[in-house]
Amino acid sequence: MKLLKDPFCVFLILLFSIFTILQCNKPNQPLQDDLVEVKNAVFKNNELFLAQIDELIDLVSKGTDNKTVQKKFESLRQTYKKMEWAVEYFLPHSARFINGPALPEIEMAEHVEIEPEGLQVLEEMLYSEEKQNKAEVIRILKKLTNKGNTIKTNFQVITVTKDQTFDALRQQIFRISSLGIAGFDTPISGKFLEEMPVSLESLKSVLNLISTEKSQNSSLKKIVSEIDQSKRFLNLNKNKNTFNYLEFISVHLNRLSSLLLDFRTQENIPNVEVLTALRKNAGNFYSKDAFDVNAFVPGKQYEMSPEKVQLGKQLFNDKILSENNTRSCATCHNAEKAFTDGLEKSMSLANSKLQRNTPSLNYSAFQHGQFWDMRKDDLEGQSSDVITNKEEMHGDLQSIILKINQNKNYQTAFKKIFKSDKAEVWQLQNLLASYIRSLAAFNSDFDEYMRGNKNAMTEKQKKGFNLFMGKAQCAICHFLPLFNGTVPPNYKKTEQEVLGVAENASNKKLDSDLGRGKFHETVAFLQKSFKTPTLRNISKTAPYMHNGGYKTLQEVIEFYNNGGGKGFNLKVENQTLSDAKLNLTQNEIDEIIEFLNALNDK
Repeated sequence: MKLLKDPFCVFLILLFSIFTILQCNKPNQPLQDDLVEVKNAVFKNNELFLAQIDELIDLVSKGTDNKTVQKKFESLRQTYKKMEWAVEYFLPHSARFINGPALPEIEMAEHVEIEPEGLQVLEEMLYSEEKQNKAEVIRILKKLTNKGNTIKTNFQVITVTKDQTFDALRQQIFRISSLGIAGFDTPISGKFLEEMPVSLESLKSVLNLISTEKSQNSSLKKIVSEIDQSKRFLNLNKNKNTFNYLEFISVHLNRLSSLLLDFRTQENIPNVEVLTALRKNAGNFYSKDAFDVNAFVPGKQYEMSPEKVQLGKQLFNDKILSENNTRSCATCHNAEKAFTDGLEKSMSLANSKLQRNTPSLNYSAFQHGQFWDMRKDDLEGQSSDVITNKEEMHGDLQSIILKINQNKNYQTAFKKIFKSDKAEVWQLQNLLASYIRSLAAFNSDFDEYMRGNKNAMTEKQKKGFNLFMGKAQCAICHFLPLFNGTVPPNYKKTEQEVLGVAENASNKKLDSDLGRGKFHETVAFLQKSFKTPTLRNISKTAPYMHNGGYKTLQEVIEFYNNGGGKGFNLKVENQTLSDAKLNLTQNEIDEIIEFLNALNDK
């Protein structure tokens, strides 16, 4: 009691109390009212989503005309777009079965297929020229109702914080800038340009809920203005074949994602501390060092460093890795040819043709699954598979490590990096992988254009990009900005496709290679499926496809233009590529090829 009579002690107690109150109300600690409103917005949209499903079931049951059903379905999709940011982030498994591709989900451990369901499956049914299977449409709609109820149940119990909400919104703008702008989830109806304003408006409304007065008159105001401008741009042209994708992405979407970082700074929102492929400080997809290859390594000890890259490059070019010191990695992966060999098929040690074309190592770091058949999960596994393959290098990893440990220079370099007395196999694998991970330069003319240099691309290349995105539908499989099959914005999965590739472009006989199906014989969906590779540096890597049967980009685009293998009347029952003709003219094909040249690293 005596202590409280001391004026200085009273002052300290008051000061501590004020400090505690201020700490409890720091801007980066979200107000509960904000979070309740955010969750309520999701609940409200989900209720509408469920009601619209019921209306669709009623319309289909009554045999309502197809145009009316399609209109109601389009409204249903737009309602989902209002809450997509939340469902994709907080309930990714449910999102896969609400709006994932109309392709089976694969349970690799059990070698089984899980049937596709959701909005994309419904789109195929409702926009098909064939007569609707009414019972099947209703069955899929009822499954969608179950997923809607899952959203409701889960959002009642999960905690939604301000940093998570911002992170989810940021992911959504990158989803719009890659999958959305490509029409990935509306491949049949092509209604994505009409849906994008709804997606953008949802960003605005949620940001408004989590903002304070500080940002409302500054960073948020700029975001709102940019969203309004983006919507006006979208409303000018809703024809996917003539829309100016290049201008919309470079002028509007890139600016919008950059403005989000200003909002985060002004609101003092901390990052969600999870390692992701897209760095948390990347203003847009095309910012320098936007991507972090360490998100693709098998563990922290495998992370890349300049020292690992330097030593890995030396080993990559050293014939010590092969039997009798006759071949190095660089023998088949020539830097001037984007780390391919320029041959139709890889050549064995005995100088005979192997089964497949040598894939480029550029940007292979950004894939889950190495080799055309994706048989190895990461680059560490890829290097050992090649070294020990009796046809390719026929090396023995233990013998190689023994040689390395007997080499004083290598022994010193390994010890400096790994702090171990002797080199180990996993370290050799990691060094080679680290060098390969360094081969993604992101310095093409296209990248320069996206960073603001409007003279970096020719008019023909600009037209080619718009065709690539729109009429040619290339970006549905080769996702921006990596131009490979690793799905943005989370980059957790790399897709494979069944194209119906022929033995070569002239004989039109279906290639017999089972691809990924060789390892999953009971899974029909994977038979003759192959990884979707990057198109960066593609003009340097001829010949093309997994078998090297297509000598030029002209032949490749003609293959797609005709609808893949099915379009050439080949028997491909499980083709994932649409067999609809693209109707590209020769001039348009030339423009697309010119754009692909803009993807070459300098």
